[in-house]
Amino acid sequence: MVFGLLKKAEPRRPQTPLERHYDVAGRTLPLRIVENGRAKRLTLRIDPGGQGLRVTIPPGVAPREVDRFLDRHQGWLEQRLAKVPDRPQVRPGIKVPVRGVPHLVVHESSKRGSVSVAVVDGEPALLVHGERVHLPRRIADFLKREAKRDIEALVLKHTTTIGRRAKSVRFKDTTSRWGSCTSDGNLAFSWRIMMAPKPVIDYLVAHEVAHLKEMNHGPKFWKLCKELAPDTERCKAWLKKNGGALQAIRFE
Repeated sequence: MVFGLLKKAEPRRPQTPLERHYDVAGRTLPLRIVENGRAKRLTLRIDPGGQGLRVTIPPGVAPREVDRFLDRHQGWLEQRLAKVPDRPQVRPGIKVPVRGVPHLVVHESSKRGSVSVAVVDGEPALLVHGERVHLPRRIADFLKREAKRDIEALVLKHTTTIGRRAKSVRFKDTTSRWGSCTSDGNLAFSWRIMMAPKPVIDYLVAHEVAHLKEMNHGPKFWKLCKELAPDTERCKAWLKKNGGALQAIRFE
């Protein structure tokens, strides 16, 4: 009899997300297929602003099953995508909200590249100086600076209230969430939130700061969140209704 050593089975590693494109409702959208070991069924999600699709699958699901799943939900996708706002490109003549107030974008090429807030013909405006090609990026950079100033001050206010400290505050251009809080106290926010009204910005910061004390969405968390931002429910509803439009604005 020959004895051999049995090789210990290694735990199955999650597959690298598969990315391809999918045609629906006259659009060609990026499609991300993600395997999740805890998933019991296939789930479909539209990214904010209709910028892409994500299918989460249990381990071992064949590509043809994903295709059939998408085909079954074609009608649902078409209905939902029809409600997604267009993706306007930032350019002179359109209005970009700053803290919820629409600002007319005005280009002035005669000065060095910068962005300033002004009043033009009686309405708020963003004067963008420098070459036209850099205008979208300059406005994005302006919103990032405003976000850093306002949000860091709000983080300090709310962390002082609850007696906790944030390890760091970072800013990103995320499409899946407006903010996050890690277990070790790192906060992150989408700088696009600076286009929302002030109470919504305050609510978002209060939401993430509350996670420093309650790392969940249970009753204690929401009680704390409402103590920090009493208008929580209205702000949540506003972000759910209008957040997609803010995510859809193109700053490329």
